[in-house]
Parts: sequence; C-alpha cells; structure tokens
Amino acid sequence: MSSMTSKITLRRLSDVSTRTKMACPTFQVPLLRLVPCHCWTVLIGFCQRCVSQFTSGECSRAVAARERGCQITKVIMADSADVTPVVSSQPPAKEEQGGGEGGGGSEGDAGGGLSDAQTEVLERCLHALRHAKNDSHTLAALLLITRLCPASQLDKPTLRRIFEAVGLNLPARLLVTAVRGNDNPGLPPHELLSLGTALLAALSTDPDMASHPQLLTTIPLLLGILSNGPVSQQKQAAREENQAGENGPDCKVQSTESVNTESNPASVAKSAGEDKTSKQKGDDGSEAIKESTPQETSPSSMLDEAMAADCYQVLTAVCALPRGPDQLLSRGAIPALCKAVQQNQTFSREKGLVLLGGLVSGKTKDKAWSRQPAELLALLVKLSKDFCQARDQTRLDMCAQLVQFLPPVGVSAESEELKGVVARVWGVLRPMLQAKLTPRQIGPILVLSACLLDLCGWELVGPPKFCCLLVNRACVEVRMGLEEPPGNELSPELQHTLTGCYRIMEAAIEQACCLGVSQTTAPPQTSISTLSLQQSRQVLGVLEEAFSALMYHLQQVDPSRYGDPFIFATFRSLCSWLAEETSCLKEEVTGLLPFLIGYSRSHLQGESTDQGLSDWMADMSVREERGPWTGKEALRYLLPALCHLSAEEGPRKVLLTLDTPALLVDFLSQSWTPLKGKSGVASARDPSMETACSALLNFTVTEPERVRKDPCFKTLEALLSEALPVLVHKPHLLVLAANYCTLGLMIGRLKSAPSGSVEASQRRFFSTALRFLRSALDSGSSPGPVKVSPSWEESWDDAAELWRLSLQALGGCVRAQPWISTLVREEGWLKHMLATLSQCSALPELHTQGALEEALCAMADQCPVCKLEIGDMMRKDKGALSCMRNLKKSVGVK
Repeated sequence: MSSMTSKITLRRLSDVSTRTKMACPTFQVPLLRLVPCHCWTVLIGFCQRCVSQFTSGECSRAVAARERGCQITKVIMADSADVTPVVSSQPPAKEEQGGGEGGGGSEGDAGGGLSDAQTEVLERCLHALRHAKNDSHTLAALLLITRLCPASQLDKPTLRRIFEAVGLNLPARLLVTAVRGNDNPGLPPHELLSLGTALLAALSTDPDMASHPQLLTTIPLLLGILSNGPVSQQKQAAREENQAGENGPDCKVQSTESVNTESNPASVAKSAGEDKTSKQKGDDGSEAIKESTPQETSPSSMLDEAMAADCYQVLTAVCALPRGPDQLLSRGAIPALCKAVQQNQTFSREKGLVLLGGLVSGKTKDKAWSRQPAELLALLVKLSKDFCQARDQTRLDMCAQLVQFLPPVGVSAESEELKGVVARVWGVLRPMLQAKLTPRQIGPILVLSACLLDLCGWELVGPPKFCCLLVNRACVEVRMGLEEPPGNELSPELQHTLTGCYRIMEAAIEQACCLGVSQTTAPPQTSISTLSLQQSRQVLGVLEEAFSALMYHLQQVDPSRYGDPFIFATFRSLCSWLAEETSCLKEEVTGLLPFLIGYSRSHLQGESTDQGLSDWMADMSVREERGPWTGKEALRYLLPALCHLSAEEGPRKVLLTLDTPALLVDFLSQSWTPLKGKSGVASARDPSMETACSALLNFTVTEPERVRKDPCFKTLEALLSEALPVLVHKPHLLVLAANYCTLGLMIGRLKSAPSGSVEASQRRFFSTALRFLRSALDSGSSPGPVKVSPSWEESWDDAAELWRLSLQALGGCVRAQPWISTLVREEGWLKHMLATLSQCSALPELHTQGALEEALCAMADQCPVCKLEIGDMMRKDKGALSCMRNLKKSVGVK
C-alpha cells in the first residue's frame, strides 16, 4: 500500500470526527461524544506549550482561537458550520515531496514536511498514544494529530509510527461494540463502525499491520458489514426496544468506558460473519430472524460509501499479502462477498467483484470452488444473465470478468446448471463472433470461448458451421499476430488473446484427429465431430497455416526470452499439434528442432529464469495448469513429438546431432529422484517418463553404434539398475517398470561379454528383470489357455507389447553375454516358464508364443544344460511347448 493511500485514509479520520460532534458545556465548542470533557483537560495540559509555539503566526485558526482564550479547542475542532482539516498552504505536488520513503528530510525533520512546532506536537501526541490509559485518551491524541499534522505532510516512516502507536485494539473494539450492540457509547452503531473501519483502513495501508493476527480477526466483521449492510435508524431503535423487553436486563447497554481495553481479539471473529444461518446482523450487531433474502437492497439499507470503501480497503490490503487470499477464504470471504453482489450493496460491483475475481482465479481457484461451489455457481448464473442482457459494449467489457468466475476444468462438469450457463453464453457469443469486430474487440471474445471449450468441450458450441467459423477466426488472429517482421513486440493484450486462440486450435486438432479413428472407437457425437469431409479439410487447412505461423515466430526467439510465459504457451501449443501430426510441414519441423531441443534443455537444466513461468502456471486464464513449475514441463510437452520424430531417419539424425538422448536420460534421472521415495500407493503413474523411454527405445533399436559409444547410455544403464528393483514393488508403476526392463534388455543385447567378473549392478538388473518377466503369466492356471497374472491384468493392454519385446531382447542378451543363461536357471525363470507352458494348451496370442520361443531358442543354443532341460520337457509332448517348431529344431526333438 502506498503512503498516499495512508494519507487519504488519515484525512478520512478527520471527516469521521466532524460527523460525530456535540457541544461541550465547558468550552461551548464541538467535541467528540466519544471523548469526555475531562480528557481534553489532559490534552491541553500536555500540549498547550506546543500549541502556543505552533500558533505563532503559522495557523490563522489557532490565532483566532487564542483570542477566545482557548488555543487547543479551536485547533482540535473547527466551527460547527464548516469543519475541515488543517492543510498545508503548499500546492499538492510540493506536499507530496515529503511523503516518500524516509521523507527526504533531515533527522530532525521526523515528520517529513512538518515544521519544528508541528513535529514537537506530533512527538507529544505519539507519546500520549503509546501511554494512553483508556480509549478516550487514544482518540483525543489521534484526532489532535489529524488536525495539527495534515496527512499530506507526513512521510511513510511517520505514518508507520502513528499506526504502531494507535494499535489494533481500539478499532477492533469499536467494531465489536457496534456489532454486538450491548454497550452504550453515546454514539449510534453506524458512527462506531465508521470510525472503526476508518482506523482499520489507515492501519491496513502498512503491510505489517495488514498481516497482523489482530487485524485478521476483524475480517469477519468487515465482511458482515459489506454483506448485510446497515439498517435504518428507526428499525434499529425498534429492534433494540423489542430486545430489551423480551430478553430482560442482559440486553441493556453499557458505557463505552466499560469496554475492556485488553479484550481478546479472538472474540471479534466470533461475533460476525454469521450470514449463513437464519439470522442476519444489522449495523448495530443485533440479530434478527431473517424471513427472506431480498435480491436487491432497499435505499434505506444501503451501506455508506465511505464505510464501504474502508472495508474494501482493508480486505484488498489483506488480499495483496502472500497468504492473503487464503486468509480471506478461511474467514468466509466468498459467501459474504457473493451475498453483497447478489444484494447489490454499495461498491459490491465496483470493488466486491474485483476482490472476488482475485480470490476465484489463480492459486486459490480450486480451493474457492471446492469450499463454496453453490455460492459461486449462483453468482456465475447471475453474471451470465447480466452478460446476456447487457448492451454490446458492456458485453465486451464483461467477457474478461466472466472468465474469472468460470469454475476450474473438471469441477461441476456434469452440473446441468453450469451447462445452462455455458449454453446461454454461447448463444450470445455466436452473433458476436459472426459480426465485424476490431482486433481489440475480438480478443476477449476468443479468450472466453477458449475457457468455455475447456469446461464443456464442443458439445454446446453450436452447429458445425459455427465451429468452423470459431476455429477459422482463432487461426486468423494467430496468423495476423505472429506473422510480423522480426523484432516487433507483441502487446500483453495480444499475447493474452493469442493464448486463448491456441487453446481453440488445440481443441480443434484433438477433435480432428479423433475423426480419423475407426468406427469401432468413434468419438462422441459433438458439433465438431459431425463436420462434413469438406469442412474437415478446411479446418485442417487453416490449422496447418496457423501452426506454420507459430513455427515462424519461434524461429525468431532469442534464448534471452526463454523465460517468457508467452513463448512457453506458443511452444506448448505447437507441441500439441506435433504430437498428432508430424507428416505436414516436415522440413519446417526438422528445421525448428534446434530451437525445440534447446528450449527444453534450457528449462530442464535451469538455465533460464522461470519465476514468470511459475506464476503463469499458477495463474493462467486459459486452461489452468496444475502444480508448480519444475523445469521439466517443456520437455514433457515435446516428448510425444520426439517419439514420432526419432522413428524417422531424417529428423532422428538431427536429434542425434543435438545430443537428444542425453537430454532424455537427464529427464528420467530428474523425474526418478522424487519418485523413488514415495510409497507404492502414493506413487502415481507418470506418462511422460514412459514416453521418454519409448523415444530412447527408438534410438536404441535404430542406432546401435551410438548406444555403444555414447556415455549417456552408460548413465542410463546405471539408472535402470537402480530403479527397476524399486519399481517392481510399486504396482501402480508396472508400465514404467516394463519400459525400464525393456530398455535395459535392449541395451544389454548390444554389449559384449565382460572380460572379467560381472558387475554387481548388471547382475542385479538382470535378476530383477527375469523375476519381473516371470510374474506376467499365472503359473497356477488350470489346463487350457494360459492366463495373465492378476498383478499384470489391469495394465496388460499397455504392457503386453513391452513384455514381448523384453523376451526378444532377453534372447539377444543371452547370445551376446552367455553368462546370462546361467542366471536364467539360477533365478528359476526357465523352470517356471517350462512348467507353465507344459500345463497350458495355448498362450494368450500368437505374438506372445513367438517371443517366448525366440528367448528359449537362444538359451538352448548358448547353454547345453538349458538345451537338455528344454528337450526333456518337450519330449513329454505336453501343452503349448509342442507347438514351438523352431524350438524343437534347436533341441533336436522331432
């Protein structure tokens, strides 16, 4: 908070004092009701000499007061007809010169722009504040400061000293007194609330004060004021009379001085924010039975603007703190602010919606929707109806507001009420998108469209023709925005628009790829899945042009911009297309590989500044990302494309020159470190690690010489030897274990037999791999086709091909390193497999039989003992073994 805000709010305290004055019988001048006359005697005693010095030619009001024989009273309070704070005669620009950090003054000029006399008065007032015996002394000293030391002349350190001297006890008790309505301060509750909120607003401008636990306890009270609003004086009096008659002497009011100065601040929270119950608090804190909840607030119950502004000032100051949004959420901010908006309370639209928008977007979005889904959905329904009824320009302004209040993806996705909201908004957006719009006008519409797509997909968008128009408009905006000469800076507004367009393009490419699937796995019938063949070709054509513009833009990116969130959004969108389509624009894609790999490596190895990306991941307006930024995100998005590209000779050669295998090994190492410490239940499947293994497998199969020479594959072997024994005990990671097993065996078949003793890590890996592969088939199967074991059954669709490939690689390992055949017998793999095959009549499928037969043939060829054991079992002519003709030839069985 700026010191300027502090000064404005401090002036506000003076305004409060002028509205709450009465005639003092002693001096016949206006004084505060809250400050008894004997307190002014105390003040006059300790500061009369200062005031005399101060009034020597510096203040015309004080001179006039001295002529009446009472300097202090005229300085404290002006004439009742026109009361204004004493302000500097300097112009505003000069007044603020002393308001910066340190005030720009000398050590003696402690108050910034104050004179020596003012400074002395200020010091005495601060002393009085720190040693005040009761609230009356505190108020008197504070009001004296507001008169003698104008806020415009106070610098930030001086304001902080005042705030610290005042403390939070006083404003908290003022609010409690007003809300509870069980004390008699001589002032109506509205004035107590006005003074209390003004003090809190001034205090909250200092971040340390705003984060103080005692100020935080007043949040429910402030929320109650904003949501319930004050009642008219007549209703308040009638309610107090009724309560006094019904409840007896317990409800009688007490004097202000009976309020305990050391009252527990925790009691503040208890006395407010109860609007969820059937009771409703008025401005006096009394509770009345609530018969109904009006949707609009009557004029008599509207909240005072100054008080509402003060309440929102405090809440906004708290929200700006690092943990501020969580503090507000835990104290009931969402239901209270939603109620204020529904009842159209003062500033609820101008300030309340802004504050709510900050709470329901960014880091606290999921938490807010999980805690108050009903209130937020009701607010969204109201905002969507307002959006539909608004005029054209207002609708454009409301697009960005609606984006903030949409729920996270996946929350209430099946809610019919939410679908009704989305359908209603699409109904308004369709004619808007079909109209002629400027780039500034179409941006918010496309961003809102992207968010609606995230929520409910294409189902509610509209007819196929409109879907084509939406994709086309997004692609046109992307081309216009990105096909600019190098060096042109994109404005933040344009970047925000293009990010929304990317999401529309991603959703379109997902659907376009679904259209190519066979009829047996047909996509659900949505508006875009019913496109005609010509419409599909048009969509794919404009998408190809737009993604070509993305590649052109990324070609111009300098490494110094790798930390730019917009570059990451562009990179991510391109990767979503490359994951599905690498045959189009093949030359352009291959030419862009140096950037794609360099960008991914820079983030993975922490070479770029990622703070902006971390904030973007937590606070993204379109398709909010989950979890904090780790540096691995860029490569995760690129991995599916690398799987395709590493299988093609041209792109693979480029990837090898960029040392891509080493990058993938580094990714696996970094991903394995946090995973290995988690328990089997807590560890979740990570598809990106499996995809990285697939890309490395492509290199291993197609580039054997590179595997033998590149040191990164030696590092990979060590990682696999460490990880596989751990993974086999994590059932949820069986597919990853199958990938690690296959990758290690495929590398092992390329190595020659060791000249000396076998390394312990090598022996450990192969022992684990044999036990892992053996566990796939159920050895206890009754006669008939062999069954997959229960531990593999759930993942068999994903792991079956890897299991078969592992068996083929095992045969290659036995031929390349004969010592493994001994390990095969020692680990019981051969005995187990022969027993299983002899008991069953057939294997799950023909490919499984071929893979097993290849492995058994290799063992028979390399190990005489294995050959003898296999031959003995086959001569019994039992089960599936009898169908393996090549194996019969290897062991000499007819």
